[in-house]
Amino acid sequence: MAERKRWHLWSGFWATSLGTLASRVLGLARDVATAALLGLGEAGVMDAFVIAFRVPNLLRRIFGEGALAASFLPVFTRQADESPHRGWQLLSVLFAWLAMLLVALVLVGEIGCAWWWLRAGGGSADAALVGLLAAMLPYLVLIFLAAHAAAALQSLLEFRVPAVAPMILNVCWLAAAWLVAPRFEPDKLAQAYVIAVAVLISGVLQFGVQWAALRRLGFRFDYDWHASRDAFWLVVRTTLPVALGLAVTQLNTLTDSLIAWILSAPEGAAHRIAWLGGNVAYPMQTGAAAAIYYGERFYQLPVGILGVAIATVIYPLLSRHAARGAAAELARDLSLGLRLVTFTALPASVGMMLVAEPATRLLFERGAFTAYDAQRAAAMIACYASGVWAYCAIPVLVRGFYAVGHANAPAKLGLVAVAVNLALNLTLIWPLAERGLAVSTAVAAGVQVLLLATTFSSGVHRLPWAELATTFGKCMLATLAMTSAVLAVRFGYPLQFDSSRAQLALQLLLMIGGGAASYLAAARLLHIPELGLLLRRPRLGEAIDRDD
Repeated sequence: MAERKRWHLWSGFWATSLGTLASRVLGLARDVATAALLGLGEAGVMDAFVIAFRVPNLLRRIFGEGALAASFLPVFTRQADESPHRGWQLLSVLFAWLAMLLVALVLVGEIGCAWWWLRAGGGSADAALVGLLAAMLPYLVLIFLAAHAAAALQSLLEFRVPAVAPMILNVCWLAAAWLVAPRFEPDKLAQAYVIAVAVLISGVLQFGVQWAALRRLGFRFDYDWHASRDAFWLVVRTTLPVALGLAVTQLNTLTDSLIAWILSAPEGAAHRIAWLGGNVAYPMQTGAAAAIYYGERFYQLPVGILGVAIATVIYPLLSRHAARGAAAELARDLSLGLRLVTFTALPASVGMMLVAEPATRLLFERGAFTAYDAQRAAAMIACYASGVWAYCAIPVLVRGFYAVGHANAPAKLGLVAVAVNLALNLTLIWPLAERGLAVSTAVAAGVQVLLLATTFSSGVHRLPWAELATTFGKCMLATLAMTSAVLAVRFGYPLQFDSSRAQLALQLLLMIGGGAASYLAAARLLHIPELGLLLRRPRLGEAIDRDD
């Protein structure tokens, strides 16, 4: 039995991690294609598109994936363990209610978009945003149902299909950007609508493949409200606080995008804010929201592969410790997760800051994406990357609270982080322009990590602070060694404004390779134990055997 659980845990971990990695690589390719197609600030189309896409995508991240999975999985598992038929009934009820609620929400949204579009006028920047938002709102229904199906599949220990499904969005997007949208050149808005249609098609396919997988596992739609009512309301009651705890970084990034849209000077208009009496200049230029999008896309790569993967692996262990009342063991394994995050995410954070410029120039500087656009995007990537260590630690800490049934604490602390981000946003945009938005999000994430860790340590079980501090100190020294190696390459092999792509690729390869080798060598010299833990697969299996 223990061997079977070990196999499921590790197969799920690798399926999720490799699926995330493949999806992120495809996502990077789609961003390269989109950047060449739409640029950064031309006519504000890219700004409008990324905000319109962010609305359904953000709600999917907050409720569809994180919150729904965290609140639905335990309830569905208990129902299915009692009777597979009861599990299918609960799944059917949730499918039905989700579909009705989401369709109603989308209809209200479409009506609101129509009113806003008529009021804004067909040729304005606001009209472009509203039109694209109206085109992509139905994606909300499809992706929510797909995420619900993914949560059910994961609870049944089927990880492969949910890991592969997100790639469908990137494949459809790439096909639209490469094959269809160029036919509408030079109409940037029409090209954005082509990609919006591809997003909708991907939603249908993502839901379809996961529905088919559920059918193969025996699911048949069986709506029985009376049999599933209590379990349904239990899922509903826990979803909102779980969502707030997991989605603070995404909420902060959405806030960044909205502020960038509102406080960026429109093309061809006055550079002072009319609704502030015309006495205050706009702090940002058109393209700020698009720069935020590229910054977020880059920092999500290590967060998905490191932070979410580590949190996914340790969550079953934390839940088992909590069920047995083993608070000390729970704190020990939570500390293990935090130490692994420190060992992997701290150098990733600094490394992304160091390679932001050559990476952006190599990947995006082509077509409509100018050298100035690349400079702006690189600055945003570097600012957001400064908080990667915190973005990776948050899902680990939050799951520690969920394991012991404390869903409200992360939600309350998350609201504090949102308030900190908003206050810093409205302060830092004036001296730093759009970079102030990214710095605010990184600082707010760091504050959230400190609040979560201290609250858990004081309210659940004391964390081994000395051990954590030792790991942090050693990793900082190793990261300094990495930084020295990367800077040596950067200044020893300097790039010019007109450097070729081959020169950029060579510098980037030397920076990444030299930095990684230096970090690993320093970690070995400093005897950082987390290096061995990452390379020694049986660690988690041993924990399962011990509990059995």
